[in-house]
Amino acid sequence: MTASTNQTNKRIFLAPSPRRVSEIFDRDDLARLSALGELVIHEDGPVSDTIFAMKAADAEIIIGQIDLPQSRLDQARNLRAIINVEGNFLPNIDYECAFRRGIRVLNVSPVFAEPVAEVALGMALDLARGITRSDRHFRQGVEKYGLEANRDAYSLYRQHIGFIGMGDLGKAILPLLTPFKAHVTAYDPWLPAAYIQSLGCEPATLATVLATSRVVFVVAGVTSQNQGFLGANEFASMPAGASMILVSRAGVVDFDAMLDAIESGHIRVATDVFPQEPLSANHRARSLDGILLSPHQAGAMSDALSQIGKRAVADAELISKGLPPIMCKVAQPETVAMFRSKPISKS
Repeated sequence: MTASTNQTNKRIFLAPSPRRVSEIFDRDDLARLSALGELVIHEDGPVSDTIFAMKAADAEIIIGQIDLPQSRLDQARNLRAIINVEGNFLPNIDYECAFRRGIRVLNVSPVFAEPVAEVALGMALDLARGITRSDRHFRQGVEKYGLEANRDAYSLYRQHIGFIGMGDLGKAILPLLTPFKAHVTAYDPWLPAAYIQSLGCEPATLATVLATSRVVFVVAGVTSQNQGFLGANEFASMPAGASMILVSRAGVVDFDAMLDAIESGHIRVATDVFPQEPLSANHRARSLDGILLSPHQAGAMSDALSQIGKRAVADAELISKGLPPIMCKVAQPETVAMFRSKPISKS
């Protein structure tokens, strides 16, 4: 499908699968893209080599998360930018080749920070105060009242709260914690201590964050360096009754070891992500009492999805003018090849 032709002869190739164009681009967004050149939209299944050669090889900007090995990049002699609208830097691009060619690689993950942060705070409050657990007990006719219902509850006010990771999501959660006057520590091996301090957090080792925090937000992306790095020993080092909120990627934890720690009663966990999605019907996580389950919905808000299109278009316009992008996250040569995120699934 070709939306329009512009006299500049530039081509924008838009293939947003697994998202749909209508989910993330409104009429104005598409008109702005069309104003940059010939807009070619592909929504009919995967982009085969044949389709790539016919529709994408001449593109100046590719918007989507299609496979781009060196063989395809070698064909794309006009390519200046790749904008992933799924929200991850996926291991399906030859990043070294792209950087060598001066091709910008971007993603739209910042749009999800605020909606996920909002859910993360709600999860922390729920685990600390037992809100949904009390609701379940009430419906089962086994509720307790007053102080008796709060024997193992605790407040977020003046609490020791830890972060594992301090990227866009961590920075979106921090202001939501301000009213609680919490003592916040953060571990992120990719950030200097001075930067973490500038955010109002105390830099700390992973061991310190786990051992001293009553509430831990796990907001680190999964990389080749940290897959499954939160395991049985790490969960055992947490204070009894501590809460862990997992809203980044399930790959950073040993999921079975985490479930063991929950089942033993040592920690409480809220998670929006799982090793395989959708979660199997007989998965034991569904039957545990100490876990709050959310079906990877924290960031999937219509407002957030609409912002994907706005950011992608704004940066496409800047790139077409020979200016650097500012609305999307820019892939860094030193770290991008380490990411191990899985594509989203609409199964």
